[in-house]
Amino acid sequence: MRAITIPQPGGPDALIWAEVPDPEPGPGEVIVDVRAAGVNRADLLQRQGHYPPPPGAPEYPGLECSGVISAVGPEVTGWAIGQQVCALLTGGGYAERVAVPAEQLLPVPGGVDLVDAAALPEVACTVWSNLLPVGRLHSGDTLLVHGGGSGIGTFAIQFGAALGATVLTTARAAKHPRLRELGAAHTIDYQEQDFVEEVRRATDGHGADVVLDIMGASYLGRNVAALATGGRLVVIGLQGGRKAELDLGALLTKRASVAATTLRARPLSEKAEIVRGVRDEVWPLIEAGRIRPVVDRRLPISEAAEAHRLVESNDHVGKVLLTVG
Repeated sequence: MRAITIPQPGGPDALIWAEVPDPEPGPGEVIVDVRAAGVNRADLLQRQGHYPPPPGAPEYPGLECSGVISAVGPEVTGWAIGQQVCALLTGGGYAERVAVPAEQLLPVPGGVDLVDAAALPEVACTVWSNLLPVGRLHSGDTLLVHGGGSGIGTFAIQFGAALGATVLTTARAAKHPRLRELGAAHTIDYQEQDFVEEVRRATDGHGADVVLDIMGASYLGRNVAALATGGRLVVIGLQGGRKAELDLGALLTKRASVAATTLRARPLSEKAEIVRGVRDEVWPLIEAGRIRPVVDRRLPISEAAEAHRLVESNDHVGKVLLTVG
């Protein structure tokens, strides 16, 4: 088969479409013939040499895909050759075929195109696991989503609104109309506005009950300042750096908490639990039309370098997909 390889870390042109060995299904695994793969910022970091795959994972980038099951390994039940699926991956989605633990498979939701389904697994699992078990988001809460135009952001806005939260989001001004269409009650131009002041203004001084943050260090102090009493800050990205000073006094005063999570390196048992939660609680919202995959564009996988340039530019809204075949 062919896959996107990274012979040497570097810029987008480090991505090479090349012949590689075919995967074989191990116990509890299936082979998925890939129709599309989602592009995530973790893929960009892997290309640059900053985010190597965990031990045992495929060396090719790609944390989610959609496609058709073409082989079923031993000890697999409930899945069959020919089924259309999408999957949460530890790696290997930028390829013609990938081996997937059966516990990380999801059916393509009703009403969603097979290719567009590749935009769902990583964002759905990330958002569900961070806003519910970690962030404890409830109906009536105020949710602040940073990076609202990203794949994570566009999904989190819809999910928060579907749960009955009031959603605020930061993004470039050009993206605001689209984000309001997705359910954001208030949009904040992070380039021109102070999001702490805007959150306070929009909530009559209450603040955000939950903040979903992709920036890390550069936003830490301001995120704490934007929290409501009893608020929860959940950090899922480090685009603004790894290290910052934390004012514990501010946390104590607000009785607030800070959590940080990743998804890729979690053990299979934890990923399986998250996938089950997504299938039970998120898929019905998608099939009811309350959440939809937001796809900025599709590009053939031979143009993976261009897809990475687009995501790096931050000019997209939603997911960029690579199509195979």
